[in-house]
Amino acid sequence: MKIISASYVKSAMRPEHYPSDGRPEIAFVGRSNVGKSTMLNVLLNKKGLAKTSKTPGKTQTVNFFDVNGKYYFVDLPGYGYAKVSKEMREQWASVMTSYLTAKRPLRLVIAMMDSRHEPADQDLDLLDLLEDAEVPSLIVATKADKLRVSEMEAASNTIRKALGLDEDAAIVPFSANSKQGLRDVWNIIDATLKS
Repeated sequence: MKIISASYVKSAMRPEHYPSDGRPEIAFVGRSNVGKSTMLNVLLNKKGLAKTSKTPGKTQTVNFFDVNGKYYFVDLPGYGYAKVSKEMREQWASVMTSYLTAKRPLRLVIAMMDSRHEPADQDLDLLDLLEDAEVPSLIVATKADKLRVSEMEAASNTIRKALGLDEDAAIVPFSANSKQGLRDVWNIIDATLKS
């Protein structure tokens, strides 16, 4: 897909505040600091569009970004180890769950996992939620540039096994620094939006 325009639209905490124009949506989910906002910026070739931080928990709302006036990319709050109160973590989980289970024109969820770590219980819970909501998903293993090729293969197998995925289930290694996996992710997004 050629990116002609990409812009921030709005942030929301409740479904009634989400865009209601019916455009297809691609959502990005994962643990705090896994690289959701960074990946979104790389995909849209627009540095700083989605706010990033080395401190986990920067994204606290459901953030909608217009892509070419035709689609939305949706950056969801991270889950996991963010250094915030238990109440805030529970609120983020609630916000994310309400978005993923709402009757939205959600075409694909890009579930991001740090290639250097084994999936946690929360990652398993997320995939269960997506399966229950019957939302197509793509597993992306981020920070792939931090591993050698053999280590990345082992990491993909570890992720696949921990999540109980079939041997042929796609896991795309991705690096925001080297752009590894960028074309693969775009090919899947394009195919999903055209189907």
